[in-house]
Amino acid sequence: MCEKTSSSRPRAMISRSALAVASAAAVDAGGRVADLRRDAWGHGVLSVAHAVVAAGAEAVLVDHAEEVEALALEGIDAVTTGAPDIDPFLLYGLPDAEGALSARPVMRLVGRVLSTKPLRAGDAVSYGYTHRVAHDTTAALIAGGYAQGIVRALGNAAHVEIDGVQRPIIGRVAMDVCVIDLQGSAAVTVGAEATYFGGRGPAAPGLARWSAVTGLTIAELVTVAGAHAERGWEA
Repeated sequence: MCEKTSSSRPRAMISRSALAVASAAAVDAGGRVADLRRDAWGHGVLSVAHAVVAAGAEAVLVDHAEEVEALALEGIDAVTTGAPDIDPFLLYGLPDAEGALSARPVMRLVGRVLSTKPLRAGDAVSYGYTHRVAHDTTAALIAGGYAQGIVRALGNAAHVEIDGVQRPIIGRVAMDVCVIDLQGSAAVTVGAEATYFGGRGPAAPGLARWSAVTGLTIAELVTVAGAHAERGWEA
């Protein structure tokens, strides 16, 4: 690769506006208790609790008594037992199995382009050389690997969005990075964002593809990714 690489983790960017809109839609659809277990499915329990209660939820379901006590200090009723009845797919803006979205995703999982490298037709990438490029192209190394919830099965089977265009993950996903085929484009710069799923572009319903490839549920995938990424906020 032409630039020095970094071990930086991907970021789970939580959209304030999407959270507010999705919370309102979920509460309006019916129910009184929201599922905020597993740190609000990786989205951050405190922020989601404030949003969903502001939208009209009566209580939230959490994992631990310590969370109940912490939320009580915020004026939020929380419980550790019972069944939540607010639709979590609406609350978090998650796609269904076919990739349809009824609300904008609250979380956008992004990595950074760490380096780029020109490849010749026939060159192989990543461990085990499971992929050889058919044509001259440029590859990018991006932050995020199986240690952060980008499951190894996604290699050669899923895409990331860079500059509004879906680019394939090629070769095996490594522990902290994966390789993307820029498909001949040399204009992508080191430091550019690569969106794994979420946002407003073509990667928005990406978790549906991840679920189909890995056999894991969308709930499992978003929770693990959110738990292992650095959390940030955006509009």
